[in-house]
Amino acid sequence: MNAADMSGIVVVYELDQPAADAQRHPRRVHAAPAAPGRSDAAGPRTLCGKDTFAMEKAGPAPSGEPWYPAEYASLVCPDCDDVMET
Repeated sequence: MNAADMSGIVVVYELDQPAADAQRHPRRVHAAPAAPGRSDAAGPRTLCGKDTFAMEKAGPAPSGEPWYPAEYASLVCPDCDDVMET
């Protein structure tokens, strides 16, 4: 996928179980195709094939590189990242 295709990608977070502070934190960052006709909503599956239903939508992929928020670089799904790099 190249930079021209980024507008059709939504970043989603696979969340941990609630922590002691009752907040859920990202466990893994995935990329998902945008839902048909909606650039702000993820389609049903990530690029690596996981169901997006229970994932938190972070919003459209940032323009340019990287496709994920930089603060979550260590949590990026390697399979989604491989698809994004091709």
